[in-house]
Amino acid sequence: MTSVQPPLFTSAQIHMVDLFAGPGGLDVAAHWLGLGVDGIEWDKDACATRRAAGLNTEFADVRKFGPDNYPHANVLAGGPPCQTYTVAGGGAGRRALDQVLGYLERMVNNEDVTKELANLHGDADPRTGLVLEPLRWLLRADRNGSPYDAIVLEQVPAVLPVWEAYDKVLRGMGYDVDTGILHTEEFGVPQTRRRAILIARRDGEAKLPTPTHRRYRKGKPQSEGDQALLPWVSMAQALNRDDKFVVVSNYGTGGVPEARGRRRSDEPSATVTGKIDRNKLYADDTLKSTPQRFKKDEFGRLQTFPVDYPWSGKHIPQQVGNAIPPRLATHILAAALGLKFDNADLDHAVGAKWDPHPDKPLVPTTKA
Repeated sequence: MTSVQPPLFTSAQIHMVDLFAGPGGLDVAAHWLGLGVDGIEWDKDACATRRAAGLNTEFADVRKFGPDNYPHANVLAGGPPCQTYTVAGGGAGRRALDQVLGYLERMVNNEDVTKELANLHGDADPRTGLVLEPLRWLLRADRNGSPYDAIVLEQVPAVLPVWEAYDKVLRGMGYDVDTGILHTEEFGVPQTRRRAILIARRDGEAKLPTPTHRRYRKGKPQSEGDQALLPWVSMAQALNRDDKFVVVSNYGTGGVPEARGRRRSDEPSATVTGKIDRNKLYADDTLKSTPQRFKKDEFGRLQTFPVDYPWSGKHIPQQVGNAIPPRLATHILAAALGLKFDNADLDHAVGAKWDPHPDKPLVPTTKA
């Protein structure tokens, strides 16, 4: 069962603004839970997917907007661009981490550091400073006298120190906060991926969701581990494929290139990145058969988007790789907002056709 706190409201009373909304990872979860949501996204391809999916979207730069533009929103959520913080990226974000934390302190002291964030140091990627945009929003909302009831943020593990700095700021504003690293396969995602999460609440205890599935261990069977938890989900299960295959992905560093990210079909996928269309699928471990590729609809399914999610625009693998898995996002949002749902219903939502206006969301819209 998912561990949750007492609800802030019924789901029908919750409206979320999603910064850096991408193709809709958090938004899909919000719709499954029966929440209202508006997303802001500046990538035209991600916006094409959002429009096709029927998601409320502002095609714009988050930095041009603020709480005043969304006065009805009582939940702030977002996953700032992660490329400069990832292992696969150039590392500008990691090198700039101390500077980012310094700017955070100055923002708390009501200094305007907008121009400086655009160039943290000589080799900084301008996306690095975007990790502080949610802070600008929540500080302005608080100073306007309309603080958010809950906040949900996600990023790659390297950003956890920034979320921990947010933690101190939010506690000073009257929030209870929890931060940590979540493993996606522990929430039924057919993929090993780690995310740094922050949730904050003004009413009640903030607590990250409790795993529902077992942790994947290389070479260990699904049946091994805590029997109170469900087994992790394999690629074959998620994709409904009967054929056996071995995936060699681009994910990972060191060692023999052909062995990096190697997973069998009866295992979870390695982390889905924007290069998933380059992954090679072989019929056996010898890797001598003619390699195949994942089909386009399978990219999103490994990220737990609905089976018929209307991916549109260009660079679809990148859109998928940049998104938070909706299944993980559902657990995070429910924990942050004190909402309960049944995992069997979530299984059904993930496997069903996409409906931006479900007649029966996972969470009832009125109190029992």
